[in-house]
Amino acid sequence: MAVYTDVAADELADFLSRYDIGDLLSYKGIAEGVENSNFLLHTSRGYFILTLYEKRVARDDLPFFLSLMTHLAGNGISCPQPVADREGHTLATLAGRPAAIISFLDGVWPRKPSVVHCAGVGQALAKMHLAGRDFAMKRANALSVAGWRPLFAAAEARADEVQPGLRDFLAAELSYLESGVWPSDLPQGLIHADLFPDNVFFIGDDVSGIIDFTFACNDLLAYDVAICLNAWCFEADHAFNVTKARALLSAYTRERPLDAAEQAALPLPAGGAALRFLLTRLVDWLNVPEGALVKPKDPMEYVRKLRFQQNVAGIRDYGVEIAGAVA
Repeated sequence: MAVYTDVAADELADFLSRYDIGDLLSYKGIAEGVENSNFLLHTSRGYFILTLYEKRVARDDLPFFLSLMTHLAGNGISCPQPVADREGHTLATLAGRPAAIISFLDGVWPRKPSVVHCAGVGQALAKMHLAGRDFAMKRANALSVAGWRPLFAAAEARADEVQPGLRDFLAAELSYLESGVWPSDLPQGLIHADLFPDNVFFIGDDVSGIIDFTFACNDLLAYDVAICLNAWCFEADHAFNVTKARALLSAYTRERPLDAAEQAALPLPAGGAALRFLLTRLVDWLNVPEGALVKPKDPMEYVRKLRFQQNVAGIRDYGVEIAGAVA
């Protein structure tokens, strides 16, 4: 979450007059994240999140995201719910941006994920994958392999400003993953595609909800698992924590076992996920909009993660053994 587009108080008041969510008491921008502009609304009826969709989010995709949240909640997944205006619309326009109000979830995201947190997110991810099996709408992953070359093109001229040699490092990895090694025959389904710690809320040790579905799409389920391995299982010094990885994978597979092909292939999606977030972070780092109330995330974190994934020999390096189901 972040703030790229500010909203004037009178403009917001006019917008909120279309909703039955009570009187506005206060609002403030949420400065975390890199994709959309988000505000915490406090009204006489409680708290809500106002999101203005920006950057990579296409307006035509928004009905998918909003409908998905409704579907998941109806299938036992705790996630925000879109709030309809008096005419029944959940999607509107504010400050020239597509906008939606969603319900507020209690809980906090873990600044320093523990082994327990990793187990919790593994279980929650598997349950979400299962709940999404009968979601009728489809959306291709615009940030899978075919989408990485344009990101590289947008950043390659200045990549070495961030680290000498970074351009050639990215070019080599991208060419490798484009060469036909990327798995295409693994189980597919609905994935979150951005399940970082700031998108999972906890109350104590228990997951209280999953938020921010603006990258959700249909793709390899193992790719979602790989994203989580990168996002949750490295320490602040960038060392890989195999105990956290084992906890995440074990909790996931108790709900949805990885088949043998997924287990064997997992290092490839893990490397691809590291490259994907390295590229988007690099583009953001080099192109922060003037006046944006947001601090871009450091792409170098994912350089280190990609180097680790390049040296993973198999799923055993994540702390588990290949078997009929990970245990």
